[in-house]
Amino acid sequence: MASVAENVMRFFRSSSAQVSAPAVPQKRSRRSSGMAEISRLLNSQEALYVLDLGSTSANNISFLTAKGHKNYSEDLLRAALDPALRVRDEAGKFVFDSKKFLEENLTYTNATFDVVLCWNLPDYMEESLVKPTIDRLWSVMKPGGLLLVFFHTRDAGPDAPCYRFHITGTDMLEMQEVRLAASDKQSPRLQRVFNNRHIENLFRDFASIKFFLARDAIREVLLVR
Repeated sequence: MASVAENVMRFFRSSSAQVSAPAVPQKRSRRSSGMAEISRLLNSQEALYVLDLGSTSANNISFLTAKGHKNYSEDLLRAALDPALRVRDEAGKFVFDSKKFLEENLTYTNATFDVVLCWNLPDYMEESLVKPTIDRLWSVMKPGGLLLVFFHTRDAGPDAPCYRFHITGTDMLEMQEVRLAASDKQSPRLQRVFNNRHIENLFRDFASIKFFLARDAIREVLLVR
């Protein structure tokens, strides 16, 4: 017959087992044709300036600096969710202040960057901020510079998770679901799905555009400034 002490210990063990640990965002790998094209430039020249539009990634820093390049990071998705950007227009409706957003972000000298890794930012950013952001990127890129951006296709579905992309090889990326806070159970929601015509219009000031359609409902777009 179990003692009182044994029963108490059994109770605490079973109780602690029921407490679930905080969910850790899962990671998975994907091959990227766009990243392979970017890598050709990164491997052919030294001391390029690269802008990574995501939270700081140790993988990306190591990959780029090992090749002699200078890496800059800006988490524009998190910055775009700043409540201070929501202001009322003349009709009293809340709108996003794109002027204030660009006064606080992407404040670089014109023609600074050779490569910009935009990832999937336009799909998750407030729509009124997307075009001003792309226009600013055009300004801070050097002529002939490369911009890589991912867009979801309609097959992705409205609940498609937002990922942070970590470079693990010449054409390989590790995808980690984004959590804007430790307590968040869901990643940012997909705001819209751009079709090819919308994408071409969004980047109409760029010199050329190339599409890569992947199997995971992602359309990779490589642009030349």
